[in-house]
Amino acid sequence: MRHRMVSDLMTTSVVRVREDTGFKDIAKLLAEYDITAIPVVDDDDRPVGVVSEADLLRKEAGQLDPAGLLPVLHPRPADRTKQEATTARGLMNSPAITARPQWTVVEAAQVMERYRVKRLPVVDEADRLVGLISRADLLRVFLRGDSAIREEISGDVLVRTLGIAPDSVTVRVVDGRVSLTGTVERKSLIPVAVRMCQGVDGVVEVTEHLSHRTDDTSENLYADSPRHTQLSP
Repeated sequence: MRHRMVSDLMTTSVVRVREDTGFKDIAKLLAEYDITAIPVVDDDDRPVGVVSEADLLRKEAGQLDPAGLLPVLHPRPADRTKQEATTARGLMNSPAITARPQWTVVEAAQVMERYRVKRLPVVDEADRLVGLISRADLLRVFLRGDSAIREEISGDVLVRTLGIAPDSVTVRVVDGRVSLTGTVERKSLIPVAVRMCQGVDGVVEVTEHLSHRTDDTSENLYADSPRHTQLSP
């Protein structure tokens, strides 16, 4: 079983800007390439931040209304700094939160959630920019076909990893929802099989209707074990 990696999903032709790139040039690049954010790199091509559409709009929102028709807003200090910025250096969100090509999609998703970011510049061992991965890229994992999911669960998870006989468990997958039906040798395999199936890329949920031939749980083993009574001398 193999989780898809960041390198499988990331964009490798990444548009980037320097810290001294001006507001209008950034806006032109976003429009030209139909993207919503752009990494900012230093002279060694190492990401130092990211400028998004929201950052540019924040500056636009701070411009004076020439007609005097809009209410005066009082921005937070951080927003005021962006409103006064004219280059990527002042507009960007910094430092850049980055990912590695060898990360799994799960690791990338966890970092995005932790830092509340929508995209991650991907860097190599020298911290140079080699790609960009977004939340939309990660969601592509769930577009895997049901047949591919079923094949991975039946072959990699159940047979090769858990050693379950191929004809013991029937795997059905519909829109990423997995159903396991059949009989396994040991009861302890059931929760393990469910957890491993949940970890397969593209799986939305797992339900099981599995029976077992042997109850090898700790409670049952204790109950079935012979009791040794110490005789009084």
